[in-house]
Amino acid sequence: MTEQRTIAVVDYDPSWSFAFENLKSRVMQVLGGIAVSIEHVGSTSVPGLAAKPIIDMDVVVASAADADGAIRRLATIGYAHRGDLGIAGREAFHPPPGLPAHHLYVCVQDAVALANHLAVRDFLRRNAAAARAYGLLKTRLADLFPNDIDRYVSGKTDFLVGILRDSRFTDDVLAAIDDANRAGP
Repeated sequence: MTEQRTIAVVDYDPSWSFAFENLKSRVMQVLGGIAVSIEHVGSTSVPGLAAKPIIDMDVVVASAADADGAIRRLATIGYAHRGDLGIAGREAFHPPPGLPAHHLYVCVQDAVALANHLAVRDFLRRNAAAARAYGLLKTRLADLFPNDIDRYVSGKTDFLVGILRDSRFTDDVLAAIDDANRAGP
């Protein structure tokens, strides 16, 4: 079933990097010793890129056992575990109320989901023309499908898979990412 919410893509806001740093500091206080790193990913992590104003964060851990520990510790500060939502190696969370809008994921360091997020982020940070094109695509999709997150995500898939193909992801991994993006939540 399609999730009903309004999709708003807005111009880049430099405050997003500060919001990420504040969220990262809060999370690192409970994950010290477990987190390898905490990465700002998604469109808000790319300077100049239009985005939905929701920070995406990947907490990187060394192993599945560390992911289990992170799940328990994050619960102590109000994060509700949602499971992997069909993406192996990535655990999703609802954030506690009162914080800036964000998605938090715990990813094992060798997970395809993490490699996907980092490859897209790093490519768009290095390629201003591609970032502009992606921002225009996202704005157009938000205008076309303002209440249909599944179609919005599906509409971005070819663009994103193209970046990952250029980043030398294998065909089977690309097919799995394509399928997951088109399947909806």
